[in-house]
Amino acid sequence: MTIAIDLGTSNTVISRWNPVTEQPETLKLPGLSQISAQNPPLIPSLLYVENAKEKQVLLGQQVRDRGYDLANDPRFFRNFKRGIGSNIQGFLPEIDGEIITFETAGEWFLKNAIAAISNIPLTVDSLIFTVPVDSFETYRNWLGRICESLEVPQVRMIDEPTAAALGYGLGDRQLLLVIDFGGGTLDLSLVRLDATTAKNPLGFILKWGQKSLAESSGQKAKTARVIAKSGQNLGGSDIDYWLVDDFAQTQGLVKNALTTRLAEKLKIQLSLKTQASEVYFNEETFESYELEMTRDRFNEILTQNQFFENLDKSMGQVLQQARRQGIEVGDIDAVLLVGGTVQIPAVQDWVKQYFNPSQIRSEKPFEAISHGALQLSLGTKIEDFLYHSYGVRYWNRRDNCHDWHPIIKSGQPYPMTEAVELLLGASLENQPSIELVIGELGDETGGTEVFFDGDRLVTRSLNTGKATVQPLNDTDTGRSIAKLTPPGNPGSDRIRVQFQIDEQRFLRITVEDILTSQTLLNNQTVVQLS
Repeated sequence: MTIAIDLGTSNTVISRWNPVTEQPETLKLPGLSQISAQNPPLIPSLLYVENAKEKQVLLGQQVRDRGYDLANDPRFFRNFKRGIGSNIQGFLPEIDGEIITFETAGEWFLKNAIAAISNIPLTVDSLIFTVPVDSFETYRNWLGRICESLEVPQVRMIDEPTAAALGYGLGDRQLLLVIDFGGGTLDLSLVRLDATTAKNPLGFILKWGQKSLAESSGQKAKTARVIAKSGQNLGGSDIDYWLVDDFAQTQGLVKNALTTRLAEKLKIQLSLKTQASEVYFNEETFESYELEMTRDRFNEILTQNQFFENLDKSMGQVLQQARRQGIEVGDIDAVLLVGGTVQIPAVQDWVKQYFNPSQIRSEKPFEAISHGALQLSLGTKIEDFLYHSYGVRYWNRRDNCHDWHPIIKSGQPYPMTEAVELLLGASLENQPSIELVIGELGDETGGTEVFFDGDRLVTRSLNTGKATVQPLNDTDTGRSIAKLTPPGNPGSDRIRVQFQIDEQRFLRITVEDILTSQTLLNNQTVVQLS
């Protein structure tokens, strides 16, 4: 049985391919899934740690049923997805003598959710995970480490916007813009779906175990080619915080988990009507809250927090990438809206400023990603490009500091047909070896800072004018690429380095000693890129 898991900041969707109906089906996990007449069986992305040493946790609806999401308790975790792989600034809780990171919280959530699938019971022999396009490589590596410990023969990954394009099932030869706007991230991806015969029918990111039926039979595969994409850490949880901040300023409302939950419920109501209210009364403490808001005031708060400016920034980036390839707005066949935040009327109105309403599809905001990921099990090939740029570190003599020289630009398709070459020389007399640090180059505007504001996990854009960099091999063994025999001396090039990216996004290098004509490294794997 193939299972697709879309881990979201606010909600998680788990689905399977039903071989009888030949349709995707969202799983309802007893105790974990939230039952709603308006939405499919979503699993709230919530975790409560009962015993850290024994790894005993509650998740999903279990947390809400016990009211643990309404108390300021360090054992309660929400929004942990947006903290995974980030350099968190602030306090991480110590529970039962254990420091609980967001990577740990996410791992416990996923593993317990997968265990619950077997209790249905269903035998899981293939897993497909979805991944945000704007995540640094540490997020993918984190998910890969979890996969290695699972007793599942085959595990794959796919970008969330690409999965959404497949999930809407609009047919072949369609140029689609996917706007994935959930609780923690905004991802825009321009995707072209085609029907072609592929030499390698399944181009997924992680894989082990037996080949699928589609791959072994060589059947015709669908392809989903990502043409342009952009993303940022902005989502529904930020809006919840803005609402709480507004009530705190105007009514003196206390900022805590309870008031954040009330603000979230108020936001959901305002997607359905123009005026909403939420009332809470605690019979034990006699604590009460009564919140009211109109949709007009809600939209004002969004504007005050540069919400629409940030949306325009991401849209501009995608459309600019598209124009470089000769694609104009009028060439886009459909716009697909996914994620809970796209249900906000102001967001839908914003999209209509760019596109005709007849182009916009929004009927599957929660399930499109998970259902689309299942298409990989049916012989779908994903042709993609690198989202980030990559460079090598060097000493900037003018500024007297380390800087980065780009070697691979964002948008580079993979596998690469031609290698990128770099010549390096020694910088010291009798230098015994040459080191090379490779980094993932972030947004030139400075990227994003993730930090704690009280008990909140907040993301903030850093407009420093410099690119943020995530070193990928900056370890004692990882950065040493060439031992020089005889030792090197300044004044001439000593080694030739060729960079290549294979079909699984692994950066490989070949190093030749120019002086001795010896090959020091041959197609050596350095790191997997994003």
